[in-house]
Amino acid sequence: MPFDRVAALAVSVAVPVLALPVLAVALSAPAAAQNAADGERQYRARCVSCHSTEAGQNRVGPHLADIVGRTAGSVEGARYSPAMKDSGIVWDAEQLDAYLANPRQAVPGTSMPVGVPNADQRAQIIDYLRTLSGSAR
Repeated sequence: MPFDRVAALAVSVAVPVLALPVLAVALSAPAAAQNAADGERQYRARCVSCHSTEAGQNRVGPHLADIVGRTAGSVEGARYSPAMKDSGIVWDAEQLDAYLANPRQAVPGTSMPVGVPNADQRAQIIDYLRTLSGSAR
């Protein structure tokens, strides 16, 4: 094979390999946005009857605006079980995942009866809730 063909082949292989980290970062933002969009659909199907996304608008459960980083049981005017008030939880992705998977196991005595057993759906909902939080933690 002539040298110029070898050099062209080397460049054609090296450039895509070097571009992979950049491509991964570029693709992760749209993927996260899609996950959050799917999460909003999951939220509307599963959560909206009991929770609002507007600060100060509590329903059966507390509003979920700025939930990431918030201490459980701390929304003024919301009704909480004693178990939730005393849980000491500060909501992050890990705590939300455990709670949404099985609320009554995560916080025995909680008043939230409904869980989200599907891990992908939980991840989508959590990504959506992150978009409602000031620092998108």
